[in-house]
Amino acid sequence: MTERWTPHATVATIIEKDGRFLMVEELALGQQVLNQPAGHIEQGETVIAAAVRETLEETGWHVEPEGLVGLYTYTAPANQVTYHRYCLFGKALSYDDQAPLDDGIIGPRWMTFEELRNSDKLRSPMVLTCIEDYLQGKRFPLSVIIEHP
Repeated sequence: MTERWTPHATVATIIEKDGRFLMVEELALGQQVLNQPAGHIEQGETVIAAAVRETLEETGWHVEPEGLVGLYTYTAPANQVTYHRYCLFGKALSYDDQAPLDDGIIGPRWMTFEELRNSDKLRSPMVLTCIEDYLQGKRFPLSVIIEHP
């Protein structure tokens, strides 16, 4: 019997403040990389709740999702895992400098689009694509995400 292909469902958030984007500096496969606050959706968790949780766990920032930028797929060459990413945008509410960050997280960084575009440390091509789409005005209401209990 052939093993069933199972993509990984993930979320990412784009949080812009004063012309800078909230990013996460982290270790992935022994390399220091940059990513949006992002991670896997847990069983029983909504997309929006996952985005809020992952952003807090990776950056210490409490955020409020306002809409969806898009849905993205990427197969990582390092492990051949296909990721399906819901990329949400929102606003920063408050910073909790006492929030424990996930293992492997170096910390949050606020970066300009130019800094990101010139970086050779982006975790995947989705990082820049999501921000480019956001800057081009690709925005959908959160109501397009329909989740049945």
